[in-house]
Amino acid sequence: MRTSAFRFGARFDLGLLGELTIVAGTLLVLFLLVYPTAWVIVASFRTPETMFVAGRWEFTLDNYVALLNSGFWRNIVNSLGLCLVSVAISTVIAVNAAYAFSRLRFPAKRSLFASVLFGQTFPWIVLVTPLFILCARLGLLNNWLSMIFVYVAVTLPFSIYLLVGYLRAVPRSLDEAAIIDGATQLQIVWKIVLPIMLPGIVATATYAFLLCWSEYLFALALLTQDEMKTMPLALYAYFGENVTEWGSVMAASALTTLPTLLLFLPLQARMTSGLAAGSVKQ
Repeated sequence: MRTSAFRFGARFDLGLLGELTIVAGTLLVLFLLVYPTAWVIVASFRTPETMFVAGRWEFTLDNYVALLNSGFWRNIVNSLGLCLVSVAISTVIAVNAAYAFSRLRFPAKRSLFASVLFGQTFPWIVLVTPLFILCARLGLLNNWLSMIFVYVAVTLPFSIYLLVGYLRAVPRSLDEAAIIDGATQLQIVWKIVLPIMLPGIVATATYAFLLCWSEYLFALALLTQDEMKTMPLALYAYFGENVTEWGSVMAASALTTLPTLLLFLPLQARMTSGLAAGSVKQ
């Protein structure tokens, strides 16, 4: 009896030790992920003299005042408008394309779907030169149309793939019942299927927005006028060859990160369920 009790206690202690190890590892990973963002936000409210000093703290808003007075607010508006328009267009196209690939039958369906996914395999740096030449010949440098076209093109393949996986979990009987009632294909997509696949659409739109919000390479190649630059381009300008304006860098980094947090945290539950459903194949 004592031996069995000892063995049971040993197994229980080993299980508890494993759980504590998992919790400790999770807290460590969470600290490594949260600490850099928290440090940047705190440093943005400190003076450049005390920013990297451990024992001193001087609260100030001068970094944000100087940043906004330098015209950074224009870059915020540029990035926000460009991302919202690109995400809206990409999501609308992705919803219709995903419904076609998951529900309809047409020639070369698998080949077309494979070609859509194949476009996601190219590194972005390979596409910069041909896109720059194309936009230069069409006179679309420093033009919002070229940036919207690029952002829609780079976010569309994965958005279609994610929504196709999500639609496979939606019963086809809903479509058949709607067809019997006389609904058209567009009515089925936007009035019946759309409310059901809303978590997948939220996940797709969030992914596309985050991708466009932090994009730097295409904006660097296609936008050269200061009044049209996006936030990543404007942020890089504060890193000089000899002097770095750390106050403006921290304030700009905090403003760049804040919309991402405000967008991700409220939509986290819908985004997680949408990604999980989109990964299911039947």
